[in-house]
Amino acid sequence: MMSEERTSAPPRKPAGFWAGTAFPVTVAVLFGVLVGLGIFTFGYAGGAAYFGEDPDTCVQCHSMKENFDSWNKGGHHHVATCQDCHSPVRDEEPVAWLLSEADNGFWHSLKFTTGWYPENIKIRDHNLAITERACLRCHGALTDDIRGTRAHTDQKISCTKCHANVGHER
Repeated sequence: MMSEERTSAPPRKPAGFWAGTAFPVTVAVLFGVLVGLGIFTFGYAGGAAYFGEDPDTCVQCHSMKENFDSWNKGGHHHVATCQDCHSPVRDEEPVAWLLSEADNGFWHSLKFTTGWYPENIKIRDHNLAITERACLRCHGALTDDIRGTRAHTDQKISCTKCHANVGHER
């Protein structure tokens, strides 16, 4: 009787956390939890409303109540909404509009959720530039002469420097 010799493979080493199935499953679960929380938060906060043009959306945050009330009493109330002055024109600049909405939505939700915002809210520089363009979109013909006298001196004229409360009458 011949003895059969078995050649066995060397013992297998455990694959370890990184090479096994535990790591991809953990990453997938964490990713799923984060996405789920994001979707829940977006839905709970009425996030879809922020892509519309209803000014009541802005007043969902208590810190915007004063701005909303002053806009409601102001001269622009009948001709412009928050979106008209504080966002690029959706139909003319869809990418800029979407980026602005995403940027503002992220920072607004972070600051209002955490409470990390100043009591006296200040407009950010790039949002001020959007507002300046909105002023000129509606009132550009009225301001051509003023802007023309400053063009040769490279003095940039800011609408909001003189008209800081327009749209939000105090």
